[in-house]
Amino acid sequence: MDSLEDRMRALQESLGMPEEDREVIGAAMADVTASGVAPGLAVGATAPDVALPDTTGRTVSLSQAAGGGALVVSFYRGGWCPYCSLELQALDERRADFAAHGAALVAISPERPDHTVALVEREHLGFPVLVDAHQEAGRAFEVVFTAPASVKDLYVGKWGFDLSRQMADGSWDLPIPATFVLDADLVVRAAWVDSNYMRRTDPDDILAAVQALDDA
Repeated sequence: MDSLEDRMRALQESLGMPEEDREVIGAAMADVTASGVAPGLAVGATAPDVALPDTTGRTVSLSQAAGGGALVVSFYRGGWCPYCSLELQALDERRADFAAHGAALVAISPERPDHTVALVEREHLGFPVLVDAHQEAGRAFEVVFTAPASVKDLYVGKWGFDLSRQMADGSWDLPIPATFVLDADLVVRAAWVDSNYMRRTDPDDILAAVQALDDA
């Protein structure tokens, strides 16, 4: 099976984004990184036990999702993002491997509930996906930023896609794609935060962090 990186590269090539659009997106991502606005929770920090609705409307806290064990938390932008869909597929493929080492898996997105439900059904995901309607979880994990004007102009003016209509809060605030491995006390034991949404954490690296916790 191809690695997630290989699949991401193939997706990028298939989308064929024009070079001028790539430059706009690249500059925006570099600005977000340089600003330090969304560094993500550091290893050793204690994550908040946020409680959010899942796709059935049931409110689930992170401690409940963890079930007394470790927890892999993945923040993604939304089902409209093909890179996010690919990442969630890859995580679902390794869900049993995480569970074998005592770790549950949960994903969090600020997208509207109906779009989140559609994504879960489309990808046949077997783990909870939580709706961060007011982005309190994203802000608590320090991964939220506001899309700059250049990105809004590109999305709406050139691509005809108003991202704010996809978001539960109607904003242009987004989470940087990020993955955290939490122990049973919700302490961050591993973290990957990357403003380049075309790069995602390889599930093998996540599994290694989960296994290290299980072996400790």
